[in-house]
Amino acid sequence: MSAPPLPVTRVADVDSSVAQRPWVIQSLWAASAVGLIGGPPKAGKTLLALDFAVSVASGTPSLGTFPVHDPGPVLLYLAEDSLHSARTRIEGLCTQRGLHLGRLDLYLLDTPSLLLDRQDDVDRLFATVAKHKPRLLVLDPLVRLHRSNENDAGEISAILGQLRLLQRTHQTAVVLVHHARKNGRGIPGQDLRGSGDLHAWGDSNAYLGRRKDRLVLTLEQRFHRPIDPVPLRIQVRPDGSCPHLALADPEDTSHAAPPALHQAIVDALASEPNPVPRTRLRARLHVNNHRLGAALQELQRLGRVRKTGQGWATSSATPAQATLFRSGL
Repeated sequence: MSAPPLPVTRVADVDSSVAQRPWVIQSLWAASAVGLIGGPPKAGKTLLALDFAVSVASGTPSLGTFPVHDPGPVLLYLAEDSLHSARTRIEGLCTQRGLHLGRLDLYLLDTPSLLLDRQDDVDRLFATVAKHKPRLLVLDPLVRLHRSNENDAGEISAILGQLRLLQRTHQTAVVLVHHARKNGRGIPGQDLRGSGDLHAWGDSNAYLGRRKDRLVLTLEQRFHRPIDPVPLRIQVRPDGSCPHLALADPEDTSHAAPPALHQAIVDALASEPNPVPRTRLRARLHVNNHRLGAALQELQRLGRVRKTGQGWATSSATPAQATLFRSGL
């Protein structure tokens, strides 16, 4: 008896909607991407994962800078945090941003154990994602999510294959938090604990490391050009509450609302007869390079600015794009 053929799809019939919304979080996490947040202990990996989660659930910019294009429900499993501890950390991020926690579609997996190499747990995870349809799934950390040998490529690839299948089945982005080696060489991706399949698996990877007294976020993208490394710092309120990550550039003005910077960019370009180089635009607006880059990409997406060989210039927007711009979307 011959086996049935594998299903095929004509290329022209493939859904192009993902290509039209390439990012969940601009420049940080691609739409429906799987990947890792990696780094050494106490480098802020969970803080970054929670920043992503609150940003996607609320539609507010990640790290106060990078716009969220595809907001929606978020599902988290924090294997090393109690429910109370997880709520406290997330509530602190909401307080820092002026958000009401009760209005966000943020959900915690309420189970003492989740093992990605145990089929019953995997089946229940698939069923949970199918029920809640999260835009983003955060699993933190990998070391608590399996009983396999991290250095065995076959065992690790089986776990990652299940998460890839989950992503493809439900079009949800997956963030897996993972530790770096204690004696690594400081090379993002290559310093991850375990099999090299972990590094190769990700569509979007975010690596936190330390350079002197500063945290640095390095991005890798499978389908997009990555932005330059982003310097970060862990900030708290004077009473020590609400720890969160913020840009560390001394010129950072991320407390200002993104639309204000967008309008300032458009006004600056409109006042110039010729395209303006990015370096001159940055100096004129007194804004850090990463925040300026994210704003320019967003304005370009909305059709408000265009990039030329000589620099940046304004461009005519469609009525729909102008409405989006005025609303701050």
